[in-house]
Amino acid sequence: MTTDWGEKSTADLMNKYVSKEMGYGVPREGWRICLAHEFKEKRKPFQAKDVSLANAWGHIGLGIRYLKWWYKKTQVEKKAPFIDMFRAQPLRQIYGAPLGGIGGGTITRGWRGEFCRWQLNPGMYHYKTVIANQFTVCLRRGGQTVYQQVLSVEHPPTLQGWNWGYCGEYAFYHALYPRAWTVYDLPGQNVTLTCRQISPVIPHDYQDSSLPVAVFVWDIENKNDYDLDVSIMFTMVNGSGHKDDKSGGHWNEPFHLEKEGEAVSGVLLHHCTTVNPYTLCIAAREQPDREVSHQTAFSPRGTCSGLWSDLLTDGRLDSPTGSSPPTTKGEKVAAALAVSCSVLAQSCNNLEFSLAWDMPKITFGAREREHIRRYTRYFGTKGDASPSLSHYALKHYRQWENSIEEWQRPVLQDSSLPFWYKSALFNELYYVVDGGTVWTELPEDADVSGGVRSKDGGLPAQPTVIKEYGRFAYLEGQEYRMYNTYDVHFYASFALIMLWPKLALSMQYDIAGSVVQHDHTERLHLMSGQYSPVKTKNVVPHDIGDPDDEPWERVNAYLIHDTADWKDLNLKFVLQVYRDFHLTQDSQYLKDMWPICKAVMESEMKFDLDEDGLIENSGYADQTYDGWTVTGPSAYCGGLWLASLCVMCKMARLLDQEETYQCYRDVLDRGSTAFDKLLWNGKYYNYDSSGRHFSNSVMSDQCAGHWFLRASGLGEGEYQAFPKEKIQSALKSVFDLNVMSFAEGQMGAVNGMRPEGVPDHSSVQSDEVWIGVVYGLAATMIHEGMREEGMRTAEGCYRSVWEKLGMAFQTPEAYCEKGIFRSLAYMRPLSVWAMQLLSASHDF
Repeated sequence: MTTDWGEKSTADLMNKYVSKEMGYGVPREGWRICLAHEFKEKRKPFQAKDVSLANAWGHIGLGIRYLKWWYKKTQVEKKAPFIDMFRAQPLRQIYGAPLGGIGGGTITRGWRGEFCRWQLNPGMYHYKTVIANQFTVCLRRGGQTVYQQVLSVEHPPTLQGWNWGYCGEYAFYHALYPRAWTVYDLPGQNVTLTCRQISPVIPHDYQDSSLPVAVFVWDIENKNDYDLDVSIMFTMVNGSGHKDDKSGGHWNEPFHLEKEGEAVSGVLLHHCTTVNPYTLCIAAREQPDREVSHQTAFSPRGTCSGLWSDLLTDGRLDSPTGSSPPTTKGEKVAAALAVSCSVLAQSCNNLEFSLAWDMPKITFGAREREHIRRYTRYFGTKGDASPSLSHYALKHYRQWENSIEEWQRPVLQDSSLPFWYKSALFNELYYVVDGGTVWTELPEDADVSGGVRSKDGGLPAQPTVIKEYGRFAYLEGQEYRMYNTYDVHFYASFALIMLWPKLALSMQYDIAGSVVQHDHTERLHLMSGQYSPVKTKNVVPHDIGDPDDEPWERVNAYLIHDTADWKDLNLKFVLQVYRDFHLTQDSQYLKDMWPICKAVMESEMKFDLDEDGLIENSGYADQTYDGWTVTGPSAYCGGLWLASLCVMCKMARLLDQEETYQCYRDVLDRGSTAFDKLLWNGKYYNYDSSGRHFSNSVMSDQCAGHWFLRASGLGEGEYQAFPKEKIQSALKSVFDLNVMSFAEGQMGAVNGMRPEGVPDHSSVQSDEVWIGVVYGLAATMIHEGMREEGMRTAEGCYRSVWEKLGMAFQTPEAYCEKGIFRSLAYMRPLSVWAMQLLSASHDF
């Protein structure tokens, strides 16, 4: 379904493009924007001043405690808070598809061509545009240079000896992750360049998908009646724009590697920091009709006219031998690589570059343990892999592209799916790679079981799936720096289980092992102001830690709430266990997880079960909609509880545990009756059963439990927890009120809506739109035959984020109808893959 306003927003992104050139091999589907585009709306991050007086009054204690904690963290410990409420990232409407595979660090190249976001140290982001990192084109005719241009629209105050200010009206960017294209129509030259960016992000591939590499292929179309010699120069600074670029001791060297009938050459940029040193590598393939040349070192300061003149003179660089001397403190160094070819009149040719980075061993902020990245299984841990990585990338990128095209083709060729959806589905996958993601080998001495062995209801010390496929972790958000935040992963997990299921299962084993652990250390919880244990036994942790501390070793970094308040975490664990089994049919996984599921359910029943079979004080808002508290059963957590009972019944039957089945069946039957009695109002499920002024608010995510049942092949017959007609009525109410009565139906579903048709303002977050929740809601609607409503609901979020607000490749957790957003680059929107799960004609 495509709406008129949707078509207009797409056209707006390209309305400044004056050329007719559409580039070489650029697909129709994806996200496309002219390099001259300027977003009209400039939103600001959520700040304390955006809290209403009523909500602020209820959070004074929290504010004071947070301020004290923030001061200690930043001023005493000199560390970055895992949530910094005073230094939220401003909106930079510049980002494009990130470079690299999964878990080896990322470098983001913006849609205007700049290298502008860096995550080389695991989980820690550096937002800096390194202006000297550029591609430059040189055209020569008859031995004379006729055109030389930096392919950047910028006019920087440095490097004035270069020709800057490419006219953005003659270029556009197109992204269909994990590939992207930039098309440059060179004004007055009758030449079109198409730069194709490829990263090895390939579903069900657990080798090449781990590689920290990317390839740039430049297709050159010469539409003149005469031949041209064309050179592309790639310049790169030794570093990431961080202050340690000037710490001294960094050096560059040229290299040449020949093996398996292929030769590559380029420059290695050794970044020699004390912690997590790495090597950048720019390289090209040597071929008989290509000339590869380099400049080992130049200073990216001043005019830098020497390098410019070197290329301008003959389309090649001097190619000196030997290494550069180590930099002195305060000095930066950069390198350049140029590749040249002839392009005949009225014909095409291409040039290839690779960018690789090798940081094989990593330590997190606490520096307690050294971790080995996944890709080292294939390229070694010595820190000398950059030449081999580059060689491998340049030799295999065509195979990667074939695999990517085969994977994406069924979706792209499905005429029943709208263009915006195809873009959302693939481009939102950027977060699997660029979510501070780490993918490491399991240490030989590691014990993920928490010390409770299988015979005692625990796990193997080293489950096979983790030993074979490694450990996986990604952040809740680039600004909310907690690894594997479980309540959010509940939504995002669809992408992993459908595309890299072994990583999804590996993560589940890690979480399961932490469930049986306990940490009696008393810690102040900022919300309540009370001290309580860091980790309670048989409770799912909120997360596995902060990358500025020691993830996996110390779980549950979250301080805002007590672990015991997070009732939904246990339920979400149970639901994911069965969903994952349903999609993988891994019987050993089900057997291993069953005792953990029983333990967390028994924990819920022991403390929170009332006589009607529902759990008390278990509202979603109590954990997540700060200030929107719950008394008694709620639609959200009550629904998750019933869904969890349902899957426990199913698992008990699969494992021939009839007595256990009957136990959960009894609670499910009583709970379902009580749920309807306490919460159903004839049209939808009330927010909670407290009877307070907002208890009858319409919560957009009220059917989350049913959603997971349907995604797991349940929700009907014996394993039905909610009457079908009530679910459909509730979804219709959500669509009519939360979607169509909010922002003219063009921004997705607001979290809370009053039945009279105005947003619920009773909490800080009730009047926000959570993009990941909206995608899950859309999937639920589609499950129930409401395809048009589901697509319209999700489309509002995509159009807002990617086309109106300029948040491409940084989809936030939330935005309001006007003015503000919260938490850029967030995990939850990966839930768009829940919509694709319903497409029975496609096998993912």
